[in-house]
Amino acid sequence: MLKGSELRTRLTESVGKVIIGKEEATCLLLTALLAGGHVLFEDVPGTGKTKLTRSFARSISADFSRIQFTPDLLPADVTGSAIFNRATSEFEMRKGPVFTNILLADEINRATPRTQSGLLEAMEELQVTIDGTSLRLPELFMVIATQNPIESMGTFPLPEAQLDRFVMRLSLGYPSDEEEVSVLRNFLSGDPFEELTPVVSQADILEAKAQARKVHLSEELQTYMVKLVTATRNKGSIRLGVSTRGLLALQRCAQCYAYLQDRDYVVPDDIKALVVPVWAHRIRPTGSLRTVTGEKILRDILSETSVPTEDFS
Repeated sequence: MLKGSELRTRLTESVGKVIIGKEEATCLLLTALLAGGHVLFEDVPGTGKTKLTRSFARSISADFSRIQFTPDLLPADVTGSAIFNRATSEFEMRKGPVFTNILLADEINRATPRTQSGLLEAMEELQVTIDGTSLRLPELFMVIATQNPIESMGTFPLPEAQLDRFVMRLSLGYPSDEEEVSVLRNFLSGDPFEELTPVVSQADILEAKAQARKVHLSEELQTYMVKLVTATRNKGSIRLGVSTRGLLALQRCAQCYAYLQDRDYVVPDDIKALVVPVWAHRIRPTGSLRTVTGEKILRDILSETSVPTEDFS
């Protein structure tokens, strides 16, 4: 059985052969996968979201599907449908691209709300219902969605209820000058993705998920997390605070993050590292403070909330 740190190192090094300088994003993506959650990448085009997702899927020997979300996309294009077979005079179930391990929902906010909602059952219950028949998805299943935060023409913003289904929202950002030089060097003679091979198996990932569930989280840290979530609901600069689902998501992610550091217990730094990616997309600033980001508000809450100092092991 792989240690958590070995799993993290293998994945970050493998993805790093294609995507330069995004080790923390890869670690958080792995954290979300072990937590059984889904990730929303919010970034401008061309920063490597699709390439990172494909590299991540190949590195863990996972099946990968990509759906380009457009205004004319229908829910059946995502989930599948029952097709009448004239030869047998029976309806046959034709599964859609959602039946995979890693599903890339590219530019998810370009599809209509009806199509967006077609993913909700899959994300929440690991199943899809087609014409009254429920079909299970693979045990290893993750939706990675992307959207452009700048462009608004021809888009349908994700409602709060659907945003809440994403365990994290991440952003890659532009690389540094040194990293961009390395990118140019990497792609000079071809695409390094073509030479990428799996470095861990799906069985390794499933075993890691089980082990991460055993990571201890003390009552003091649970109380600390509740203080943080209560602050998001009572702060005047926030009109919509973090839900109980968001609190549970932080707890699951903290366990997985600690596991990837080879610890069998959570420490305050794990929680502090995850609050922004796990909660920032779940809160809404008040109307008069729309220029203030959720990230800034959460960092203020972290600095204002006293941190437990007990022995957490």
